[in-house]
Amino acid sequence: MMTSAKPMQQSQPARNADPRWTAIATRENVEFHATAEEAERAGFRPCKRCRPDRNPRADAALRAGIVQSSLGYVLVARSAKGVCAILLGDSPALLERDLRQRFAHVRLLGSDADTESLAAHVARVIENPRLGLDLPLDVRGTAFQQRVWRALRAIRAGSTVSYAEVARRIGAPRSVRAVAQACAANPLAVLIPCHRVVRHDGALSGYRWGIERKRALLTLESGR
Repeated sequence: MMTSAKPMQQSQPARNADPRWTAIATRENVEFHATAEEAERAGFRPCKRCRPDRNPRADAALRAGIVQSSLGYVLVARSAKGVCAILLGDSPALLERDLRQRFAHVRLLGSDADTESLAAHVARVIENPRLGLDLPLDVRGTAFQQRVWRALRAIRAGSTVSYAEVARRIGAPRSVRAVAQACAANPLAVLIPCHRVVRHDGALSGYRWGIERKRALLTLESGR
C-alpha cells in the first residue's frame, strides 16, 4: 500500500469511525505484485512490524563474540551453518540489542573459543583487507536481497560502484531504491561489502553503521 490513511470526506460518518480520520485503502493507493521480490523491485519494503521476510527458525541457536577494532566494536554471530551477522557499533550493549532485534525468534547463546577466534579474525581483516574473508555463511534475507548481496560480494576491494550500477548488474535497472534498501538491510558488514556502493556522482551516501566507518573502510581498502 502506498498510503494508509487520508481524511474522510462524507456527509454521514461511518459507524465506529474515528471522527477525524478513517483509514482507507483506495484502489489508486494499492499495487498488487505476484511475488515479494517483484514488490521489492518496485521499491516497496516488507512490513517493519511483522517482518514477513524474516524466517524465525525457532529451533536454531546462535553464538556471538565481540571484539574491538579501529572501527569500534565488532560483533560476529554464527549458527551451525555459518556466519549470519557481522555488526559494527560503539558499544557491546548496542550490538547485542541489534542482534536480538534481527534474530528475535532465535536462541542466543554465549560465546565460545571458536566464536571468539572468528571475531578476532574478522577484526584483523578490517585492519588489513588484503587478508580476505572466506567463511561459511548463513545469509538470511529475501530473494531480491540475496541477489543484491551476491552482486556486492563481486565488487573488488579498493573499488566502488553506484547503486544504479548494482541494479543494472542484477538485471533490475529500475530498482535503484530497492537496491539501496537491500544494502541498508545487510547483516554482514565487510563480508558483504555494502560500503563499496556510492552515489552516482561518487559521493558517499548513507551506511548502516555510520558514514565515518564507510569512509574508513574505503580508505583502508585503497591502501591510503
